[in-house]
This record gives sequence, structure tokens and C-alpha cells, in this order.
Amino acid sequence: MCGRFTLIDPEMVVEEFEPDEIECDLGGSRYNVAPTQKVLGLMVRSSRRILLEFQWGLVPAWARDPSMGGRMINARAETLAEKPAFKSAFQRSRCLVPADGFYEWGKRGGKKQPMWIRVDGGRPFAFAGLYEIWHPGQDDEISSCTIITTEPNHLMRTIHHRMPVILPEQTRDRWLDPDLTDQAELLGMLKPFDARRMEVRPVSDYVNSTRHDGPRCIEQVG
Repeated sequence: MCGRFTLIDPEMVVEEFEPDEIECDLGGSRYNVAPTQKVLGLMVRSSRRILLEFQWGLVPAWARDPSMGGRMINARAETLAEKPAFKSAFQRSRCLVPADGFYEWGKRGGKKQPMWIRVDGGRPFAFAGLYEIWHPGQDDEISSCTIITTEPNHLMRTIHHRMPVILPEQTRDRWLDPDLTDQAELLGMLKPFDARRMEVRPVSDYVNSTRHDGPRCIEQVG
């Protein structure tokens, strides 16, 4: 799964993804992004790439209660096309969720050890995501997203049985294309990322609390 991540330099997201429009405040450094919090997302609207803010935890358009979003932080790639909560967004509402690292908890010395994983030495990358716009009333709406997971590569397999889908640069635009509806092509993008481009750092259990933020979260231990 993917339950926490980092976005330490949001300004680099603009350089990396080159959005046509920015509809949110980029905010400051974040070392411990957690479910239900606001996250940056990139989507396409009227052929323009829009950087905006989503709530992390998908609230389907048909949901009666937005609280269900807390259970929808991840979507399994293998069942996207069948699950009622995700199949509509999979066809028409795909997004990228920028990050520059993520956490996973593995076993080490008989206890759970948090690990911080980054790509290309800390360069921003893109989680494959889905989004929905929920309208509880005439004027209010909630924009929310989920991060897609898949089977692990050989590096992540030593830590966990799942990993987030990280899209290579050459597939990002195709994933965002709202005219693409071919399920086979879409599912073909949801593969484990190249382990050779990833590095893992054990960090302290300070990151375990969602109340904690700051550089201490990614300080290497052991």
C-alpha cells in the first residue's frame, strides 16, 4: 500500500510537470503527508494540464457520506476495472499525484521499521492516481483522489507485498489523456517501477505519528 509520502520541495513539482495552470497554493515542505490531508494533483481539463489540490482518500460521486474517503486512499491496479468505487474514475478521471519520496513499514529485528523510499536521488515523481468530484449540495464540492498500488518490484518485495504505481516520464501524458479508454493499454501502465532507480533509507519511528513533520522524519537510522 501507500499510506504516507513526502513532498519536500513543491516548487520542483512545477519544474518537473510544467502545468498549464496552477489552481492552488503550493504550500511548504511536507515530510509526512497522511491520508485525508490535502495533496497536490495534476489532471487534464479542456486539454490543459491543471495543478490543483485534492483530499487524499477517494469519495466516489455516488457516495452518501464523504467519510468513506478515509478507506479509499489506495486502489489495487488488478481490480480497478471492476470495483464500483474506482471503475468510473479509471475510465474518465485519472490524475498524477506528485511526490519525492514515500514511506513503507517492513520487519527489522522483530519489529516494524519505517523506510523512506525515493527515486533518482530525490527528484519529484508521479504516483498514478484517480480522482472524483463529490457534490454534497448545490454549492459545495469535494475533490478527492486515490493512489494506485501494484505488486512490488524486487527491492520493495523485501519490505512489503504491495507498492504504489510510479509512472515513468514517458507514460505520464498518456495516463492523463481523457480520450484514452482502452483498458488493456491503461492497465499495461500500472507496473512495478524500475528498482534500479530507487533507494531505501531506514528512518526512525518518529514518522509513525501523523502529528510529526519536518526533516527529522527522513533522518537515517541504523
